[in-house]
Amino acid sequence: MIWLVFLLLAAVLLAGLYITLLNAPGLWIMVLATLLYAWLTHFAYVGWKSLAVIFLLAGIAEVIDTLASGAAAKRAGAGKAGVFGAIIGGILGGIFLTVSVPIIGVGTILGVCLGTFIGALVGEMAAGTELGRSLRAGVGAVKGRLVGMFTKLLFGCVILGIVLWLAMPLPWRNRKAAAMPASPAITAHPTTVGGK
Repeated sequence: MIWLVFLLLAAVLLAGLYITLLNAPGLWIMVLATLLYAWLTHFAYVGWKSLAVIFLLAGIAEVIDTLASGAAAKRAGAGKAGVFGAIIGGILGGIFLTVSVPIIGVGTILGVCLGTFIGALVGEMAAGTELGRSLRAGVGAVKGRLVGMFTKLLFGCVILGIVLWLAMPLPWRNRKAAAMPASPAITAHPTTVGGK
């Protein structure tokens, strides 16, 4: 039964890693799945310290992603409308503009980049920015989106590796069983033959 729970955890972790490409909260799904696994196994394999490390890694990745995306778009001349458009466009692009590419994930990355570019361009044009500057903002938003996306994927792969290693339900890794005092050894006393 524990191995089935572990395999379900692995599937959810991989799904969380994939939806990170869509600019969705995939890392937080990974964190919540790990917390649920720890709770279901009574923290026998994954403890609070490990959960804190995973939470910290996810938080750092989100901060880097946010700063990278916004900074690159602003450096390219995007205003608030362009940055907002890039975020919305990236999500919609990942869902609706994903192209069919034989390599897993590449089509989604292309869809996210296209959506980010279109979203930033439309946002800037709607704010009254001239076409040349709007195009530069779109390109800048795509660069920032790529930096943020690959940073989150890198952190997600680290989280995936840590959790799968710690959560693997091998008998000698059960923290609860290891913490229990060993039962006293039973010593067998030889019986005497013939009353001797």
